[in-house]
Amino acid sequence: MNFQKTIVPNTIWMASLAVVTALFSSIFLKVDRTIAAERPSKQTDDLVSPDSALSDMGSIEAVTSVSQLSDVKPTDWAFQALQSLVERYGCIAGYPDKTYRGNRALTRYEFAAGLNACMDRVNDLIAASTADMVKREDLAMLRKLQEQFAAELATLRGRVDGLESKVATLEKQQFSTTTKLSGEAIFSLATAYGGTKDANVAFNNRVRLNLTTSFTGKDMLITGLQAYNFSSNNLASTTGLADPAFRSSSNVRLGYEPQFPSVNPTTSAVRGGNQVELYKLLYIFPVSKKLTAFVGTQAEVSDAFPAILPFAGEGTEGISRFSTLPAAQRVSGGTSQFGLASAAGLIYNISDKIDLRALYGTLTANLTNNAGAGSLGAGLFNGSYIAAAQLTVKPTKALDIGINYAYSYHQLNILGAGLGSSDIGAVNIGANSLTTPIKLNTFGVSAAYRLNPSVTLAASYSQVFADLIGVSAGTNFNSWLVGVHFKDVLSKGNTAGLIFGQPLSRSSVSGLALRPENATPYHLEGYFNYRLNDKISITPGVFVIFNPEGLTSNRTAIVPIIRTTFSF
Repeated sequence: MNFQKTIVPNTIWMASLAVVTALFSSIFLKVDRTIAAERPSKQTDDLVSPDSALSDMGSIEAVTSVSQLSDVKPTDWAFQALQSLVERYGCIAGYPDKTYRGNRALTRYEFAAGLNACMDRVNDLIAASTADMVKREDLAMLRKLQEQFAAELATLRGRVDGLESKVATLEKQQFSTTTKLSGEAIFSLATAYGGTKDANVAFNNRVRLNLTTSFTGKDMLITGLQAYNFSSNNLASTTGLADPAFRSSSNVRLGYEPQFPSVNPTTSAVRGGNQVELYKLLYIFPVSKKLTAFVGTQAEVSDAFPAILPFAGEGTEGISRFSTLPAAQRVSGGTSQFGLASAAGLIYNISDKIDLRALYGTLTANLTNNAGAGSLGAGLFNGSYIAAAQLTVKPTKALDIGINYAYSYHQLNILGAGLGSSDIGAVNIGANSLTTPIKLNTFGVSAAYRLNPSVTLAASYSQVFADLIGVSAGTNFNSWLVGVHFKDVLSKGNTAGLIFGQPLSRSSVSGLALRPENATPYHLEGYFNYRLNDKISITPGVFVIFNPEGLTSNRTAIVPIIRTTFSF
């Protein structure tokens, strides 16, 4: 979940109720809502934030003349009569553009609504002991109008009563006034050919439930639960392309597959299939108009840093781990898909075109002492950690650029990106190198250029400088990709992507470091996301790895997949 999104603390229908309640301040607008509700209309999933709802409410202003409502035509005496009442008592509300939305003549029901508003205004004046302000001829005019529009007045009052009853019922049955519940269920059929052995067809799933809570209307508490049935016996391990230590890193990884499917690397605890676990716990709150802070015990780099690549989206876009986010954001467990790190950071909106974000995260904040040899460390500042920043620049409406930097330290010799088997024992110095501490300096840049609303060109480059601590050995890694993304393919809502690039691999070594790979791996991917409706999409696709894991001895790996995603 990205912080750029508007904070919406209520359910979809609660947001709609907020608008309906606001419109109750004007009988005239209330009838427009009532009549519109009776016509067949297309349902949408648009959410209204508290800020925008208040803004909409504030945009309604008093109109002192019926003639200001340009689409109300003075066709008979009733118009003249109502105009006179409105101008004297100010009893109709309209919109700032001085039109009654719809650009059509006033219906009898709409006219009756205006009449009802004037009747209510006169009644208020009488109740406030200011009856001397009401002229006798105006009372006679109201009585005559009331008689002529009696049927319409009775109908609209019945409709208003019905709306109020429905609102009361919904308020009693609402899930929460402060929390929005959303979810996602992903299913996939996938297999892999190549490497050292072909894999069987696997049927996998991941289900997530997200609770988004706002206490002030401007803050946001994210609580996420997930369960999945991935295990260490995955496509990468079956084809022999996964790292032998944790089976967590490989060029053959699905986009929504967790980096550590069967074990928690901070505690070595084994995870079972479809076991419900907390994967996200994060609180975001404003500090000032341009500054926002966040803190949480379950977070990822991708939560804070905006995705530049259009292929980002584990359930609806890229099908491989490589294509959805650049390597610079994945290093040091930045996107484990399990929220391993405790993190805190700041978001500084310098302007509409420049955004700067920074964070500090650690995998070991909840541990009070080292667990033994090979441990990731312990405590908030004495374990494996990452300090990262991203500058997002939008020089034009068509161009987005993201620049990343991260410094990280691990008490295990790993990159933590999950993109290749060389992630484990990253700086290779032979046997027993896994438990040697390592420091990483990571640089990355991503860009997306929209040729038109339907076609986007994208590219990214990542460079990692890894050095062992206490050992004269270092290795440089790099990765890049280019691709084209399509929107509204064949029909509105469908997307497609074509990506080519190089997964993270060794580019050079120094000191005692070894380079066992003898080739450069390349990745080619294509997918098509077909939306059955707003809630269900199906994504067939395939990606191919040439020289998987950088070894010519490995056969070219081919991974076809069909992914179905339900959003609710």
